[in-house]
Amino acid sequence: MEELAELGHLLVFAFLFFFSNFMVGSVITDVTMGALCPGRDACSLAIYLTGVQQAVTGLGALVLTPVVGNLSDRYGRKALLALPATASIVPLGILAYSRTRGYFYAYYVTKMLTATVCEGSMMCLSLAYVADRVPEGRRAVAFGVFTGVCSAGFVASTIAARFLPVSTTCQVSAVAAVVTAVYMKAFLQETDGGASSCKGDEEASQPLCLPSSSSEELSPRLPPLRKAPSLSEIAALLTSSSTFSRAAVVTFFHGLGETGLLNALLYFLKAKFHYSKNQYANLLLIIGIIGSFSQLTVMPALVPKLGEQKLLIIALIASCGHAFLYSIAWSFWVPYLAASFVILSISVTPCIRSIISKKVGPFEQGMVQGCITGISSTANVISPLIFTPLTAWCLSEATPFYFKGFSLACAGFAMLVALATSISMRPAEVQPDRK
Repeated sequence: MEELAELGHLLVFAFLFFFSNFMVGSVITDVTMGALCPGRDACSLAIYLTGVQQAVTGLGALVLTPVVGNLSDRYGRKALLALPATASIVPLGILAYSRTRGYFYAYYVTKMLTATVCEGSMMCLSLAYVADRVPEGRRAVAFGVFTGVCSAGFVASTIAARFLPVSTTCQVSAVAAVVTAVYMKAFLQETDGGASSCKGDEEASQPLCLPSSSSEELSPRLPPLRKAPSLSEIAALLTSSSTFSRAAVVTFFHGLGETGLLNALLYFLKAKFHYSKNQYANLLLIIGIIGSFSQLTVMPALVPKLGEQKLLIIALIASCGHAFLYSIAWSFWVPYLAASFVILSISVTPCIRSIISKKVGPFEQGMVQGCITGISSTANVISPLIFTPLTAWCLSEATPFYFKGFSLACAGFAMLVALATSISMRPAEVQPDRK
C-alpha cells in the first residue's frame, strides 16, 4: 500500500511506544499484589486501587484528549505526540528503580497522572496523523494496519516479559520508553494537516471541503480553531449528525464493557485459577498475536467485501461472545479459547474511527478523533465505579452466590447495548458525503 510507506516512521514509533508501555502489563498484577498483599491470591485493596487509577485516568483523558487533538490541528501532530512520548518515561523509571511498597505508590501516583495524557492522546494523535496521510477510501485499512502494528508491539513486549525476571522487565521497559521518545523526535515527519486533500485530490476530498448542503447527514462545520473546544462545542459536534451520535453510543458502551472486562479479568483469573506472571503473559501473548494477525491480514481482506458497518457488527458480536465465555470459564484453558475471539473483536475501534473520520474535513481530524477518545475516556471513568466494587464483591467470601465471573458477564451485557446501537445504524449513514 503506497500510503503506508509514508507512515513508516509513525508505525515504528507506535511499535516502540506499545512495546515500552505494555511490557509491564503482564507483571503489574504480581507487582501490585506483592507490594500491597504479599502471599495472597485475592486482595480487595489492589482491585480498588486499580479501579481508582482507571477512573482518574479516564477523567483526565476526557478533559485533555479533545484539547490535545484540537491543538494538534493548529500546531501539528508531531509537536503534540512528544507529550505522551516523554511523559510515559517517568512512571516506568520509578518501577525500574524499585518495586517496594513506597516506590509502588510513587509509581501509582505518577502513572495515574501521566496516563491522562498518554493513553488517549497517543492514539488520537496517531490516528489523526494517519488520516492526514491516507485518502478516505483506504483509511479503514490504514487504521487497521496501525492497530495491528500496535498489537505487534504489545506481542513483542509480552514475549520479553514472559522470559525476563520482573526487575529486568521493568528496567528494559524504561529504557525502551526513552528510545521511543528519541526516535519520534529524530525521525517522525510533521504532516500538513491534510491540506493537500482540499487542493484538487479528488480521491481524498472531504465533506468539509465542499459547499454546504441541506442534507441532514452532511458533516457539520466545526468552529474556527482559535481556542480549545468547549464542552458545548463538543456536544454540538456529536449531536449534529446521527452517525456521530450513534458512533458515540457504540464507543461508550463498548468502552464501558471492555474496560470493565480488562480491569476484572486478571484478578478473576488469579482468584479462580491461581494464574501467575507466566500464565498472564501467555494469555496476553495469544491476544496480541491474534490481534496483530487480524489487523494486518484479516481486516484488510474483509473491509472491501463487507464494509465498515457490517464488520463493526461482527466485531461487536465477537466482543460479547468472548466476555461471556470468560465469565463462565470452568477450567484454566477456557480463557485461552476466549482470547481467540480477538481475531474479530479487535476491529471495533478501527471501524468506528474510520466511520467518523469520513464525516469531517482534514483540519478537524484531531478534534473529532479527540472527541471520540473523550467518549471512550468517559466510559473509562464510569466503568471502574461499577465494576471495581462488583468484582471485589464477586471474588469475596461475602457474595451470596457463587459466580466469580459475574462482573465479566455484566461487561458482556454492556457490549450488547453497543451491538444493538450499531445494528440501528443505516448503511447509508456510514458512507462519506460527496457531490
